[in-house]
Amino acid sequence: MVFELLAAATSAAPQNKFGFAEALEQGGFIAYATVIILGIMSFGSFFILITKWIEQNKILRQYKELRASFWRAPSLKEGAAKLEKNSAWRQIVDDGMAAEEQHGKMVNETDAHDWLHGSLAASVNSVNSKLAGGLPFLATVGATSPFIGLFGTVVGIYRALIAIGIAGSASIDKVAGPVGEALIMTALGLLVAVPAVLAYNYLQARNKSIAELLNGFSSAVLANINSKGAVKPAVAAAPAAAAKPAAAAPAAKQ
Repeated sequence: MVFELLAAATSAAPQNKFGFAEALEQGGFIAYATVIILGIMSFGSFFILITKWIEQNKILRQYKELRASFWRAPSLKEGAAKLEKNSAWRQIVDDGMAAEEQHGKMVNETDAHDWLHGSLAASVNSVNSKLAGGLPFLATVGATSPFIGLFGTVVGIYRALIAIGIAGSASIDKVAGPVGEALIMTALGLLVAVPAVLAYNYLQARNKSIAELLNGFSSAVLANINSKGAVKPAVAAAPAAAAKPAAAAPAAKQ
C-alpha cells in the first residue's frame, strides 16, 4: 500500500521538460524570429559557398584548357574562338581586341599603351568583382550571427527570470533548465558564424589565386597586342620542344 501511494505521488508530480522546442515556447516571438533569421543566414552561407566554389572551379578548368590551346593559335582572334563564350578569359581577350581597334585613334603612343593597359585592367577588375560577389554576406553573417544568438539568449534568460520570480522559487532545478534553454540561442549563433567565416576565408584565398592568374594572362595579352603577335608565353612552345626528341629517336636507332 505504501509503495502504491509513493508511485502515485511520483506520477502526479510535475515533470520538467527541457529542450529546443521548450526554449522556443518560452522565448516566444523573439526566439522564433531569432531562429528564422539564423536559419536564413545559414542557408545563404552554404548557398554562396557552393555556387562560388562551382564558379571558381569553372574558371580554373577553363584556364587549364586555355594553357593547352590558346597560345598555339596564330592570332588572338583565332585563339579567342577556342575559348568558351561568356568566360572570364574570353572577356579579357575580347576587351583587349576591342581596345586594340580603338587605340589607333590615340595620337600619342604613350596614351595608346595606357589605353590598352587600362582597358585590360578594367576587364580583370570586373571579373574579380563578380567573383567577390556574395563574400560580403558571408563576412556579415560571421560577424553578426553570434550577436543575434546572444540577443535571443538574453531575452530567453530575461523571460526565465521573470517566470521564476512569479513562481517564487529560485531552486537550482527552476533556474538551470530555463537558463540552459536560453543558451541554445547562443550556440545556434556560433553554429551559423563558424561555417560562414571558414567559407569566407576559403573562397577569398581561391579568389586571390584566380586574380593572379587573370593578371598574368592580361599582361600576356597586352604584350601580344603591343608586339603585333610576336610575344607569346613560353608555354605554347613546350609541346613542340618535347616532340623533337621523339621524332629524332628512329634516326638514332639507324
